[in-house]
Amino acid sequence: MNYKGYLIDLDGTIYLGKEPIPAGKRFIERLQHAQIPFLFVTNNTTKRPAVVANRLATEFDIHVAPETVYTATLATIDYMNDKQLAKTVYVIGEAGLIEPILEAGYIWDEVNPAYVVVGLDSNVTYEQFALATLAIKRGAHFIGTNPDKNIPTERGLLPGAGALLSFLATATQVDPVCIGKPEAIIMEKALAHLGCSKEEAVMVGDNYETDITAGIKNGIDSLLVLSGFTPKEAVPTLPIAPTYVIDSLDDWVVADE
Repeated sequence: MNYKGYLIDLDGTIYLGKEPIPAGKRFIERLQHAQIPFLFVTNNTTKRPAVVANRLATEFDIHVAPETVYTATLATIDYMNDKQLAKTVYVIGEAGLIEPILEAGYIWDEVNPAYVVVGLDSNVTYEQFALATLAIKRGAHFIGTNPDKNIPTERGLLPGAGALLSFLATATQVDPVCIGKPEAIIMEKALAHLGCSKEEAVMVGDNYETDITAGIKNGIDSLLVLSGFTPKEAVPTLPIAPTYVIDSLDDWVVADE
């Protein structure tokens, strides 16, 4: 297929938790060989792009530059910069979310921040939820890095950032602005980084609710690979069909192969 650029999910598509997906490695190597630009677009906010790239190399023997990784953390910072509120923030999340936000010039404020940003945090406490709830009630702009209800791991599907957002939305009666897939914010920023128009790119992923819906909602062709979140038996009942559905990335023909 003659796409000029690929937007690609990671977990469930290129690897599954700590387990490699060999077809994912081969797919990336085929894109590299064909010199077709690609960008990993991930809702994962727990790791920086350089850490993601290093993990791909050391754990999965996939060698890419950190610049090929665009995380929901980066998209969140881009959104906050565009919003231009006071640069004060309270964050529920891990180091891959908190550190880049602070490095971007935002000041930590647990009492009256302009923004409350919530991403995945595997060690979140009730007190953190309490501080976030009170800040949102005081008028902080409530941002969710991504709406993922679950994350695929070798243990199975575990709670994702969307589960944390649901907790706070219930407690505050305020819905967050969501940045990550399938929302337009991350997709528009990713396309700009990739240097492609919507018509020239395809979104590749395993999760219909995020990856494929990101394509459908934003006018980008979508390729569902049945290697992670969305099972094959669910395909016939999906509300809007992906542009393409494949069992394995080995089944996909890269242009000029």
